Amino acid sequence: MKSSVKISIVVFLVLLIDQALKIWVKTHMEYGEEIRFLGVDWALIHFVENNGMAFGLQLGGSYGKLILSLFRIVAVGFLVYYIRILIQEKAKFGLLLSFGLILAGAVGNIVDSVFYGLIFSESSYHGGIAQLFPPEGGYGSFLHGKVVDMLYFPLIEGNFPNWVPVWGGEHFMFFKPVFNIADAAISAGVINILLFQRSFFSGSEKKKDVEIETTATVANELADDQRIKDEVEQKKGEEDGL
Repeated sequence: MKSSVKISIVVFLVLLIDQALKIWVKTHMEYGEEIRFLGVDWALIHFVENNGMAFGLQLGGSYGKLILSLFRIVAVGFLVYYIRILIQEKAKFGLLLSFGLILAGAVGNIVDSVFYGLIFSESSYHGGIAQLFPPEGGYGSFLHGKVVDMLYFPLIEGNFPNWVPVWGGEHFMFFKPVFNIADAAISAGVINILLFQRSFFSGSEKKKDVEIETTATVANELADDQRIKDEVEQKKGEEDGL
C-alpha cells in the first residue's frame, strides 16, 4: 500500500472519530455536564466549548477568532503541501504518520470553527441540549463556530505544601485542560517528531543517504576502472602471445 494511501486512511479515521464524538456530545449533553467513564473518577467526558486554540487556550474577541480560523486553514494547506513533498522524497513512515496526525487534528478543529456555528443551536448551562440543523439557524456565523472539547483527566488534585515558593498553599490540579481527539492527535504527532524523528531536525538521515549513494557511485566507478584495466591487460597479453 502506498504511503499516501496509508496517511489518507489515518487522517480519515482520526477525523471520523473526532467529529463523531463531538457531534454526539453536542447533541446529547448540556454544557458543563459530566459523564464518568473507564470506571474511575479521574476519567471524564466534560462538555465545554472554546473560541480559541488547543486545550481551551483563547485568542480573544471576534477578530481573534476569525484570525485563528484563517490561520488554521493556511496551516492545513501548508501541511498538505509539505506531506506531499515528504512522500515524494520517500520519508520514513513514522515521520509521515506524525504529520498526518497533526494534519487530521488541525482539520478536525477547523470543521468546528467553520461549520458548527451554522449547523448547531447554542449550548448553555442548564439550557437544554443543542439541536443539529435548527429551524431558526445556528448560533454563529461562518468561521465563528466554537470548538467542542470533552476529554478531561484530573488525575491529581490538592494543595501545594506551604514551603513551595510562589505557589505554597495554593490549590492545584493535574491534568486540568479539557481537550478533544483532534488536540490529542496534534499532540501525539508533535511528541513523536520530537522523541523519535530527530533526524527531521538534524538532517542526518538525508546526509546518511547521500553518503551511501556517494560511496556506491565511487565503488561502481572503481569497479569500472578495474574492469577496463583488466580488459587492456588481457588484450595486451593476447597480442604478445601472437
